[in-house]
Amino acid sequence: MINNTPEFGAISEPRFEFRSFGQNFDRVHFRMARLSSPVPEKFWERFSEEIYIISQKNDSSNIKIRDLKLDIKTLVRTVEGLEQWNPLFKAAFPLTAEMLKDIVFSDFLAKNLKPDKALYQPDDFLNLIKLNPDLQAVRVRKQRFGYLVNNTICEYGIVLFNGARLVTVSTESTKIKDIQQTLKDLELENVENINYLQALKRVTGMIAKPLANED
Repeated sequence: MINNTPEFGAISEPRFEFRSFGQNFDRVHFRMARLSSPVPEKFWERFSEEIYIISQKNDSSNIKIRDLKLDIKTLVRTVEGLEQWNPLFKAAFPLTAEMLKDIVFSDFLAKNLKPDKALYQPDDFLNLIKLNPDLQAVRVRKQRFGYLVNNTICEYGIVLFNGARLVTVSTESTKIKDIQQTLKDLELENVENINYLQALKRVTGMIAKPLANED
């Protein structure tokens, strides 16, 4: 028998993802927990502190600092309302000026930023971000609870954006039909798909839109 159950934390082909943010997803969380298959204990609850970089001019590059590493994912495509993201770059600090110019600032952040130091630690990088009015760094704290519904990796999370509390729910898989069934089972079919970049921009006022369950 072939086991199609996804492995938590395993590297695989890029998954499609649905995610949304709001003030209350208690019923979704209840259903997610009740419908879930067993998951490894280390994914029951996880904590992290991250810094996201958002840009006025870009919606397709997810850039963050976590565990003293710069992590970049790029939006590959959107199919039937679901987004597929792919890892683009990951490196530990310090970063060289060449890395910043050729990878981080080349196309999707700000071409006018010109690193002038040989090596950049996280604080140096963030100070460079402050020089561009189109860019903003947002501190994000996450408490995440992992589940497995219809062979899709699901998550309920409590997140703080610069101290502002939100909750998020998500489901991801390489199989679109499995996600669609999970959205139906979790009663999320009519909820807007909002990724981290969009949520951060809405909370900080970069985009004038509400979140999923806000009037």
